[in-house]
This record gives sequence, structure tokens and C-alpha cells, in this order.
Amino acid sequence: MKMHVGNLAYNVTDEELRNLFASYGEVVSATIIKDRSSGQSKGFGFVEMPNNSEADKAMKGLNGTRLKEQSIKLSQAKPPSKRPMRGFRN
Repeated sequence: MKMHVGNLAYNVTDEELRNLFASYGEVVSATIIKDRSSGQSKGFGFVEMPNNSEADKAMKGLNGTRLKEQSIKLSQAKPPSKRPMRGFRN
């Protein structure tokens, strides 16, 4: 299951996010989303866990907990939607 992790402090790292969820089970990936031009965190990320029951436990156990002075918000990630191409004209 892929989870959206919101309201992250801007100085949280991928490794810190992975370690937080690892106490609930195997973590396939943990990624903080960053601005392309500045490299600054956008304040959210994604964590993927292969075992749905472990992911559910992580969501229930971690939702609303504090990480670096921020109360994180968890939800199941939605599949990416098709977005129109930007900057291209005929």
C-alpha cells in the first residue's frame, strides 16, 4: 500500500521517514517530494509498504503523531491522474 504523508516539517529526510514507518514493518520506499528548481521539501511525501495489514497499523499508529514539531497526517495515496501536458501548444 502506498500512503501519502502530509504536514511534514521541511527538514525531514527520506531516511527519517523510512525509519519512522519501519517499526511497523517492511518499507519498500519512503520519498519526500521536493521542488524541482530549489530542491526544498514541499512538506509531503509517500511511503510504500508491501503488507497491507502492516501499512494499516502504521496509518492508525502514526496519523496525528509529531515528527520534528509537526503533527503528520496520513492517508492512502490515490493513483496518479492523467494531467494535461503543460507548455505545449499546437
